[in-house]
Amino acid sequence: NLKNLIIIVAMRGWVEFARVTRGQSLAIREREYITAVRGLGARDLHIVLRHILPNTMAPILVVAGYQLGCLILLEATLSFLTIGIRPPTPAWGSMLSDARNYLNQAWWTVLFPGLAISLVVMATNFLGDSLRDRLDPSLRGKA
Repeated sequence: NLKNLIIIVAMRGWVEFARVTRGQSLAIREREYITAVRGLGARDLHIVLRHILPNTMAPILVVAGYQLGCLILLEATLSFLTIGIRPPTPAWGSMLSDARNYLNQAWWTVLFPGLAISLVVMATNFLGDSLRDRLDPSLRGKA
């Protein structure tokens, strides 16, 4: 059912977020400005919320855009294999699965769901990348 699909998708997606967040946090923790802020007497919570978290958000947004596209493809694949979302709930994968029987007579029944999947996945990737460009503190002031 839909609940189990959401659990499967969530279990698949969290690992990459954790890895990127940990890597970025460890890299930022070693920078000179963090040492300077710590030398000025800032507490750990202040350093995390004010300095580390804003600098880790840009890579996390890129991963989020990429992961969203991957998860859309995962759901479409599971629905195509008839182990995803069950009818009558519409899913692009099940639309493709139903349409492959009519490929010789009506090619557009495969084209439009496949095109929709492709466009949405590309849009999520571009959205994540453009959010990184807008929110990355190291890129501010650069054209």
